[in-house]
Amino acid sequence: MSKKEKKMNNQNIEAHLEIPEDEIWTYKVEGLAAPHINKPYKYYTLKKIVFALVIIVAVSLSMYFSVRTVQKDTFEYKELTNGIEVTYELSKFSNTGYMTELDIDYVSTLSYDKENPDVNTNFNVDKDESKKITSVRAYALNCDEKIRVINIGAEVTNVDPKAFYSCWALQRIEVDEANPNYCDIDGVLYSKDKKTLICVPCDHDTYRAEKYGHAEYDENGYRIEPAEDIENFEQYRKDVLTYVVPSSVETIGQLAFNYANMTDVYIPEGVKTIETLGFFEIPRLANIYTYKGENADTHFTGEEALGEVYLSLPEGLEYIGSDCFSYNQAMTYVYVPESVTYIGHHAFWDTCYKQDGELKGITVINVARSEDDFKANVETGDSWRPSYDYMLFKKSLDVNYSAQREAK
Repeated sequence: MSKKEKKMNNQNIEAHLEIPEDEIWTYKVEGLAAPHINKPYKYYTLKKIVFALVIIVAVSLSMYFSVRTVQKDTFEYKELTNGIEVTYELSKFSNTGYMTELDIDYVSTLSYDKENPDVNTNFNVDKDESKKITSVRAYALNCDEKIRVINIGAEVTNVDPKAFYSCWALQRIEVDEANPNYCDIDGVLYSKDKKTLICVPCDHDTYRAEKYGHAEYDENGYRIEPAEDIENFEQYRKDVLTYVVPSSVETIGQLAFNYANMTDVYIPEGVKTIETLGFFEIPRLANIYTYKGENADTHFTGEEALGEVYLSLPEGLEYIGSDCFSYNQAMTYVYVPESVTYIGHHAFWDTCYKQDGELKGITVINVARSEDDFKANVETGDSWRPSYDYMLFKKSLDVNYSAQREAK
């Protein structure tokens, strides 16, 4: 018999098990225990008790570890050594929910006053001044919603650019004057030489609103953002929503302005680098101006104090980091000067959008270089231009090469 015939014969074989219908549930298969239909289990009560105990222990352990997680230390540190001395890095801060100010200078612990029922005041921060903090790790205060003021001590030598990322309530960062590495200008963090702008706090506008007499609060304590049609909105815009980067600055750091509440920023012509995420997701940011004058005051009083001003990224700028201006849909104009040699991936991502079929936001990228010169001498990352819906596809925004800077 051939293999084909054997295969066909095998397909036609039907197997039948002659098991009486009233015995089907008691049929024993070798190696398997017989079903216990209408029969008591052996040691049933004991097994039930053991099972219940296992469940109780499992639930208790789960609750214990959940409580341990919730009650984790407010401060977490990492020991550092350079072979000469031991210092510490603030690696994680977990707010109690009631702390609004944080000192970063010495290793700290919390102690509680059990007789004080007020959760806002019933704790003390105890510092060990023999243990200096010299570093702040990335995301150490990630997404904190309560801290309003951070005080950086004299010994801190390294603050990661992402250390205060998404600290939504943070209004001011103040630095000990004896610190040789960092300083602050009216609550904004800079390098000591003021050549690098490091961090504009997310809620810095609230501090400025209070400072210049524009702050109003609702019954729940939340600040009321003034409507644009009020009589003194233009003054509010100048005092609160406009920021002047000092003329000493050459680098705008990573995440420097992330999530800020601003409409206008004036940067000096001496800026050569805008790092990754430098102006990331600032929904109201409409204009970036460049000025040529000498200036140290971050409070905008008028363009006449800044010398010559133009609407553009600065002449002399060389580096535009990845995601630098992403999600800033209030912007309508961008001009890339001839000095730029690097544009990172997604640098202008999602700065244009469709509304009622019309393209809004930045509708074209203006570039000083010719197309050949740009492609030969400027390094660009993936999707550095924004894209938008075009018929059934996504289309990258057009580039206007050999463009002239728009007059202000």
